Amino acid sequence: MDLFSYTWAALRTAVAELRDEDFARPSGCAGWLVRDLVCHLVIDAQDVLITLVTPADSEPTRDAVTYWNLVGAPTGEDPLDALTVRLAAAYEEPWLLRFHLDDVGSAAGRAAALADPAVRVGTRGEVLTTGDYLAAYVLEWTLHHLDLIAHLPDAAEPPAEGLARSRELLEKIAGAAFPPSFSDEDALLIGTGRRAPTGAEQAELGRSATPLSLPLVLG
Repeated sequence: MDLFSYTWAALRTAVAELRDEDFARPSGCAGWLVRDLVCHLVIDAQDVLITLVTPADSEPTRDAVTYWNLVGAPTGEDPLDALTVRLAAAYEEPWLLRFHLDDVGSAAGRAAALADPAVRVGTRGEVLTTGDYLAAYVLEWTLHHLDLIAHLPDAAEPPAEGLARSRELLEKIAGAAFPPSFSDEDALLIGTGRRAPTGAEQAELGRSATPLSLPLVLG
């Protein structure tokens, strides 16, 4: 739960430090500008708030690893993705997006800090402990932090602890480990299809004891 707060705070700080012109740059999410990604983070923060106040009585059906589903590569035709782009455009001024993320995002951070990790919550038709739900979001925050700075070389990178934990989660989702020569960031970018492996990296993947089926598109 501490890592949830740490990675979420780092991501929100990175957004707060963006220049206005950065919001019109492409992000690491295919088809999304930085402003679209920030709008998505507002929606994510709302989802966290909703989930943390949606208690469940039944046994958990998912944990921090199985919370994630492997889905098809994005096509740009998903109605929710298209809605995010329209919502982002409606903000018009970058400061409005910054303000909304700071407002809702801070509330989500406070709610997570106050939550009991053993309490069960419901989301997406599944039941998880609060601790597992928040642990799953470390991967979400870390990947989106990488997306945010994909074309912003001077922006602050995600915390090392979040990168390491996210790699661990992704390897458990994949059922195989990335080559030790891969940095945590490269493992996440290549593993989720955010960049293609170089020839040398592809050779390393081919020599892995347990082959990885890439990319892993999470949903």
